[in-house]
Amino acid sequence: MSVDLTVVVPAYNEEQRLGPTLDAICAHLGADPGRWGTWELIVVDDGSADGTADAVLAAAADEPRIHLVAGDANRGKGHALRLGVLASCGARVLVTDADLATPIEELDRLDKQLADESLTAAIGSRAHPDSAIEVHQRRVRERLGRLGNRLIRAVAVPGIKDTQCGFKLFDGDKARTAFADARLDGWGIDVEILQFFRREGWPVAEVPVRWSHQEGSKVRPGDYGKVLFELVRLKARAARRVRVRRVDLAVAGLFLLGSVLLYKGLWADLDHRYLADSGQDQNQWEWFFAVTADNVAHLRNPLFTTVQNFPDGVNLMANTVMLGLSVPLAPVTLLFGPTVTWALVLSLGLAGTAVAWYWLIAKRLVRNRWAAAVGAGLCAFAPPMISHANAHPNFAVLFMIPVIVDRALRLCEGKRVVRDGVLLGLFATYQIFLGEEPLLLAAMGMLLFALSYGLARPDVARAARRPLLKGLGIAAAVCLPLVAVPLYWQFFGPQSYHSVLHGDNAGNSPLAFLEFSGRALAGDEARADPLAMNRTEQNAFYGWPLAGLVLAIVLSLWRLALVKALTFTALAAALLSLGPKFRIPYTDVVLPGPWRVLAHQPLFESVIESRVAMICAPALGILIALAVDQLWATRAVDGDVDIDVDVDVDRDAPDRVRRTGVGAGRARNVGAAGDRVPDLSRTLGLVAVALALLPIVPTTMPTRDRPEIPPFIADGRWKSYLGEGESLVPVPLPDPGNAEALRWQSATTGRDFPVPGGYFNGPWGEERIGIYGAPPRHTSRLLRDIRYGAKIPPIGPNWQAQARADLEYWRAGIVVLAPQDNAEALYTAVTKLLGRDGKPVGGVWVWEVRGRS
Repeated sequence: MSVDLTVVVPAYNEEQRLGPTLDAICAHLGADPGRWGTWELIVVDDGSADGTADAVLAAAADEPRIHLVAGDANRGKGHALRLGVLASCGARVLVTDADLATPIEELDRLDKQLADESLTAAIGSRAHPDSAIEVHQRRVRERLGRLGNRLIRAVAVPGIKDTQCGFKLFDGDKARTAFADARLDGWGIDVEILQFFRREGWPVAEVPVRWSHQEGSKVRPGDYGKVLFELVRLKARAARRVRVRRVDLAVAGLFLLGSVLLYKGLWADLDHRYLADSGQDQNQWEWFFAVTADNVAHLRNPLFTTVQNFPDGVNLMANTVMLGLSVPLAPVTLLFGPTVTWALVLSLGLAGTAVAWYWLIAKRLVRNRWAAAVGAGLCAFAPPMISHANAHPNFAVLFMIPVIVDRALRLCEGKRVVRDGVLLGLFATYQIFLGEEPLLLAAMGMLLFALSYGLARPDVARAARRPLLKGLGIAAAVCLPLVAVPLYWQFFGPQSYHSVLHGDNAGNSPLAFLEFSGRALAGDEARADPLAMNRTEQNAFYGWPLAGLVLAIVLSLWRLALVKALTFTALAAALLSLGPKFRIPYTDVVLPGPWRVLAHQPLFESVIESRVAMICAPALGILIALAVDQLWATRAVDGDVDIDVDVDVDRDAPDRVRRTGVGAGRARNVGAAGDRVPDLSRTLGLVAVALALLPIVPTTMPTRDRPEIPPFIADGRWKSYLGEGESLVPVPLPDPGNAEALRWQSATTGRDFPVPGGYFNGPWGEERIGIYGAPPRHTSRLLRDIRYGAKIPPIGPNWQAQARADLEYWRAGIVVLAPQDNAEALYTAVTKLLGRDGKPVGGVWVWEVRGRS
């Protein structure tokens, strides 16, 4: 049943004045049928001892749109309102007292205010400067009432001047949600409902009304004390028990289960398994976690270390060490080792990111929780995220991004700009210590969305501009002092650099958006690998079925400003990700890309442009959530329960939202019992969503055996060979292609011995261009080339002199050769360079160079 307006009147022993009240309401609504549309009037008899119920039934005999909901006992106004609102069907719900202290004609004012699509409730306010108090209470009574109202505002809902006026107009669906959540049976329910609206971020406006004190009113000054008591008791109960919906727990559990299953091969044997597609990144990240924990334990500078790239060191702030997690997880790393921290960060981080997107989508965009779960699943487990989840937790652990988006939206509402600005600044600060590049990409996505939404809804943009800019200024004022020192160290400290070289082929191919990633259920490595830099940078790969489904969703929901903005955001991000230039598939035509404008700008010059396509994931996830939410809308009839959903998912148009609550004890027959009505189009739509998402479902991350740490390192035998200030030189030196020596440090107490070279971001040349690894020296380049199959060149005095110079630069104490490919050739080369044979110790060859020239 579709109803435009429901009026709910709670009544207790109102036999005498209920008849005139119902007549007045019906007369007003019937005087302008075109304005109010279909309406209903629900009177809730709260266990009256007089003829209240008979008066309602008598009125209903003449006006069938009047309905009676009868309570079993007198339980209070809150209980009566809850019954009435949950029995309502209206797109909007007006609650008013039986005495009509606020005349029904004031509905016009509230309705006009609620027509502003940014609002969800308009409440009558006697404290508004434009209100008219036509008949006052006695002076003492009025003063006591004002004092009580001030106390309530201070305790519960600061900012709302009159919580207790009984004349309120709500968006019907949100009212039913709020009243279903309410627990108070007395006068305090008004405050509880307003608290719920504020907690959910649903805007409420106070509207001036005419009001007259009515003789026989059941509200007494002492009732304000009862309200305060109820609120304090409710707050205490809430502090003891956080209420979480079962579906929320189920969704979070499914996300966690899915994340753990992705890494089940790693969890099965943390000591010996290694993510096969991570290259050397797992070794690097375990080293990051280990060295950060060691710095924390010994109160060292967490922004720098010389344990790697000795003696120059590594600027940790200029690398992705995720101090926001590596520091608080330092006890875990110290107790259980960095591999446990690595697995925890990946598993919990992916699940936490999905839960955060689920929270945001369910809170602000859709009403069906499973629709929010589907969308959030795509946001967090999209192919680009899974690709980075092999090796780059800073791009997979993004749980702060939805929180930042939500706080920015709160700023647009203009309610608590200072508080929200401060929180946004703190959230941005924390995200900087999780990952700066993801924050930059998120800011790009939010800017693209804001610009496109502003074009679609200039009225909303005008209203949001001032509080948003003010809040962003406050956020910057909070954030910048907190990150000033770390950022100075990052950009101007030792081993800092100003950009990172990624090469000329870092953009996406247009074909990558329609292909499946190598680790997707329908993926093919042979088809995916040529379209990406490597398996950790498959930054598109959404697949052609999802692209087709999204196109259909956009066409069907194009009328909605939200859909237009999401579409523009996704398309703009995809286009930017193609790079400074791109080739049209299957042709030799090369076109300039918009990224060329940003490619050499500060901050953007270090971004791998193909990663911009990651912005598409939340945009597509939200579009899918909107579609599933609309498809899930259904109609069911079951006894006295009437559920009728006709949802337009755009929050820009709340007047089009129609959803009834569950009727409780209604005195009218709404239909016979029945099951959910089948809907072929809905079923086909949900099947289409499933078929589009199934091919990109990620498969379990493959793992491989990792090399054993040589006993020379694992047993600590190296300690007798190294003096203070000396380094251990692995053969070849660790670099982005082979960083196993970093594991020697992170998995043992070997963090006490430094090594030259390494896998990190650092400067190269006079211009301090960022590169991966240390600037190569002649000896390190020679050993690396031999490791990968190059012939040993003639080694004479010149090469030996160069080796001595390089070893002196590295302050070498020993040179260590572990078993590996081409180990025999490496042994021969080192022997010729040093002019002596190595000594086998603990599974490795060792050359002592201490004190030798």
